[in-house]
Amino acid sequence: MSPAPPRRSRLAAIVAGLERVNAALGRAVGVLVLAMVLLQFTVVLLRYLFGFSHMMLQEGVLYMHAFLFMLAAGYTLLIDGHVRVDVLYGRLGPRGKAWIDLVGGLVLLMPPLVVLAYYSWPSVRNSWSVLEGAISVGGIPASFLLKTLVPAFCLVVGLQGVAMILRAGHLALTGTPLPERTAAGALR
Repeated sequence: MSPAPPRRSRLAAIVAGLERVNAALGRAVGVLVLAMVLLQFTVVLLRYLFGFSHMMLQEGVLYMHAFLFMLAAGYTLLIDGHVRVDVLYGRLGPRGKAWIDLVGGLVLLMPPLVVLAYYSWPSVRNSWSVLEGAISVGGIPASFLLKTLVPAFCLVVGLQGVAMILRAGHLALTGTPLPERTAAGALR
């Protein structure tokens, strides 16, 4: 009889679930890159070859750009793609890095996210209450969607921040890492 496969801990399952959310969201908004490039190409062609320009098309690029960057921020944190300005981090071992990630997440990441979400919410709520229109005349009549990206950003980065804090805390306190995940969500 072969031994049973090792069971994942409840903490590992929670972290994996949180990371799966941002991995899926990162893949989903990744298609916006191609759509944004194609739309910008279309805008340039229409303008310079046919002399046609429409504000809604130009704002479409702006909207896609905003959705891409605001909703992919959690995914970027998942794959450790954010810029680090830390002279010590690279010289530390896994446990030392975990302590920096833990303290950084608790002190430098989560409090600003909470403040940003708290102070942006009234503007988002007001924007939705009147279904705030276009930024420019003839533009996309949905500024409320752009404003919604601020608390959405806080949510996706916050979810990944919690996963990072739990993962780092486990390693820092026990010395054993949780199973790592790739950006695609598979265990490494």
